[in-house]
Amino acid sequence: MGKSETEVINAFITLTENIANSKTNVLDFGSEDMTFYRGEIHIIKMIGDYPGIFSSEIARRFGITRAVVHKTLLKLEDRGLINREQTSDDRKRQKLYLSEKGQLAYRYHEDYHNKYDKVLFDYVADLPEPQLKAIKGFLEHANNLIKNHT
Repeated sequence: MGKSETEVINAFITLTENIANSKTNVLDFGSEDMTFYRGEIHIIKMIGDYPGIFSSEIARRFGITRAVVHKTLLKLEDRGLINREQTSDDRKRQKLYLSEKGQLAYRYHEDYHNKYDKVLFDYVADLPEPQLKAIKGFLEHANNLIKNHT
């Protein structure tokens, strides 16, 4: 393996280790009512991005079990952050939506990423299309490899 290839692999390993060892397991948006575990806020984001999504789709997109999603949804519902709406064709399936409080949490999360990740967003926005495709391909390939290590 050449020097450049080794540097890319080492940079990726460093990135994955930094993510795995991240101490930011809880996001606090200023009050006890607006404090979330990472999984909770990312489910809120998913519902905010895709209003009416089903819990099974959340589980599929995150690669986690429906039981884990169900447990988290119960907590979010108890906290008044989400609403469920039954579908007319299947009483077991419920569409998920954010409540007003959930929408506030969603906006706080967006603001958090806009504040702390703006440099990355700007960098990516300035990349030419061929580089974006190469990076996307690398990340997809890397994600597939990570799945084999878990």
